[in-house]
Amino acid sequence: MSDLINASEAASLAVRFDQTGQIDKAVECYRTAARLLDRVCDRVPSEKQIDIRVKVKEYLERATFLQEQKDRAKQAESDRGMQQCYFLMQQALDADEANLKDLALQLYTQAVELAVSINTNDPEVKLKVKNVAAQALDRAEEIKGIKKISALSINGPTKPVVSPKAQLQREQSVHLKVTGKQVYTEEEKEVLRQTSHINNNCFLPFMDVDLSEKFQYAIPFEDRASELKLSSKQQKEFDCWIRPHEVSVDPKMIVGEHVDCFSIKQTIVSDCSFVASLAVSALYEKRFKKKIITSIIYPKNKNKDPVYNPFGKYMVKLHLNGVRRKVIIDDRLPYSKYGRLLCSYSSNKNEFWVSMLEKAYMKVMGGYDFPGSNSNIDLHALTGWIPERCAIRTGEADFNADALYETIRTRLDRGDVLATVATGALSDADAERTGLVATHAYAVLDVRFVNDVKLLKLKNPWSHLRWRGNYSELDTAHWTASLRQQLHYDPDSAAQYDNGVFWIDYSSILKFFDVFYLNWNPELFKFTYCIHQKWDAGNGPVKDAYNIGENPQFSLHLQGRGAVWLLLTRHITQIDDFRDNKEYITLLVYKNNGRRVYYPYDPPPHIDGIRINSPHYLCKIITGENSCDRYTLVVSQYEKTRTIYYTLRAYATCPISMAKLEPYPYTKTVRGEWSGRTAGGCENHRATYPNNPKFTVTVPEARAPCSLVVELKGPKQYQIGVDAKVDSLDDPNVTAPFLKESSGPYRSGFVYLELRNLPAGRYVLTVSTFYPGQEGPFILELKSTCELTCEVRN
Repeated sequence: MSDLINASEAASLAVRFDQTGQIDKAVECYRTAARLLDRVCDRVPSEKQIDIRVKVKEYLERATFLQEQKDRAKQAESDRGMQQCYFLMQQALDADEANLKDLALQLYTQAVELAVSINTNDPEVKLKVKNVAAQALDRAEEIKGIKKISALSINGPTKPVVSPKAQLQREQSVHLKVTGKQVYTEEEKEVLRQTSHINNNCFLPFMDVDLSEKFQYAIPFEDRASELKLSSKQQKEFDCWIRPHEVSVDPKMIVGEHVDCFSIKQTIVSDCSFVASLAVSALYEKRFKKKIITSIIYPKNKNKDPVYNPFGKYMVKLHLNGVRRKVIIDDRLPYSKYGRLLCSYSSNKNEFWVSMLEKAYMKVMGGYDFPGSNSNIDLHALTGWIPERCAIRTGEADFNADALYETIRTRLDRGDVLATVATGALSDADAERTGLVATHAYAVLDVRFVNDVKLLKLKNPWSHLRWRGNYSELDTAHWTASLRQQLHYDPDSAAQYDNGVFWIDYSSILKFFDVFYLNWNPELFKFTYCIHQKWDAGNGPVKDAYNIGENPQFSLHLQGRGAVWLLLTRHITQIDDFRDNKEYITLLVYKNNGRRVYYPYDPPPHIDGIRINSPHYLCKIITGENSCDRYTLVVSQYEKTRTIYYTLRAYATCPISMAKLEPYPYTKTVRGEWSGRTAGGCENHRATYPNNPKFTVTVPEARAPCSLVVELKGPKQYQIGVDAKVDSLDDPNVTAPFLKESSGPYRSGFVYLELRNLPAGRYVLTVSTFYPGQEGPFILELKSTCELTCEVRN
């Protein structure tokens, strides 16, 4: 019975090797156990023969299964190797065509090395390997300038020498002409450096040198930060991270000639606005044959289309915190224990551009547990198009619903704008009755005015759940034969399959939706300029209700007539800004000849911005024949609590110049008080006015006349003012610039007096409240272009 004992031992070893993944040993032991059992089968009682034959069959079947599994894995490995070879060859050919010879040589060399490392018994694969290796070797040797040889002898890889100019530039789209200095200041570089750190990752500005990014590795690329935090809904289903080749037999970045908006499906990630943004961008690409969304994915082929990378690395170019930045990801995607992707995906199972773009954006946003944003933010990040928020305010007199509809209809048709629309809060009853989702974004696919009816075609990013009201597929009253024909729409056919796409009338939009998000094509403009800045929390008052003189200010000069759009973007570095954004910003525009403004409403603002907690704020200046050509721009916050970083970008149809209004280099601060006799009141009170605090300011001799701004701050319950008189001038031949100047009407808590071109000499400042006897502290600040002295005058 030694054969039976040996069979038992062989079977035990086979199971152990099987469990530990030692396939070859497991197969050998299973077959040995089967052979030994088959040998003893005729020597045992007949009642035991049946059980032995079952075991023999079981061991042989397991051995066959393991061998076939190993063969399939080996074949898959060979196929992956060939995919990688073809990818390297395509990248090499593209670099060769672009005359990047050193880079091409490196890639050809790597293709040869990879080809000769592929171990296969398949004659067809062997032939492919040989052809790829020969083609790559021939071209590599041509580049190196050596004689062709038949043997596969390749030197070590050559380090590429690629020398594009690695320079940050101010333009945002290639067609836009920068009308000021191209080179950033050191301050701006520091701002961009600080805000490269977003949600504990670093996203550097995208520069030309990044076009030579390496995409091939010895082993599949893994991004150390790529296993992004999952949402709670994802975690309940999560099984593992998978790569595209593990769920697709022929993975591609894009299937077909164009991306398709109808194939995009959102799953359980809270990013409906992002998926809606993908949908309208994809539709634009197909309709207008312009790559605005696929152009941001790398690597590419020679046609500038993104390609599947069998090495697993991708680079995505997103517009973040004022500039284009590069986001590196690997291709591992979250997978459900029920056999489906747990991220957004294309309904074409071999297409992965949707999942990769979402992963790149979720990496920036801190993970798949993203709290959500809006399509203005998402579309600007994806395309760089100019964001505008248009609230639906049907109850307000200045809201023109018809004009908004016409703007969207005509501009969408021209390709000037990408549009989404979002609901606000809805009761459960309204949501059930209408089929709409509360606080949810929908892609605007079409806007039509047909038979005196204003209609919009929308897509729910979920790819299911549609509108149930007027002009839905359930509506039997409004779909006339003429309307069906003109819109090429059959509600009866649409009712058979819910893909989340529906028609809805504009009146229902106004009733159930809250806001349109419009992103405008920068090609509407010819010129641009931008400035990246920091606003320290301690600089200026917390509220700018009385004094905006310390707010960041800029001069804008229009060298012609036309339109200028100004986009203020606050840089965001933490996901908490999306969850609970407490920073409210805006941009104020003044007709003040490009000079600094101190009072919020004197002069009154030409454009009084609304303070919003979105990262983007857009205002528009439209000029005509009688318009001024110089403006002052003021950045404003509501209850400033912390330092912010921001970008101010101008888009214009005419040449412009924009510059920061720098503060005067010298500042002196004097603290005092009105008390008892020195609380003398204004000049109306002649007997007591001379008793007010006085200061002698001495202006020294300088190369150029000195300019001075006097700021007086006091209790807000008092009306205060400051007067200036010339005491004496150093040069008796110089005419006094004034006899007396004042800060004008007395104001609550803050006034200023600007004195320009002061010759050397002494000047007397008198500070006062409007009424005598008003006691309290004050602060006198002197800001000047030259260093001066200030003394209390007895």
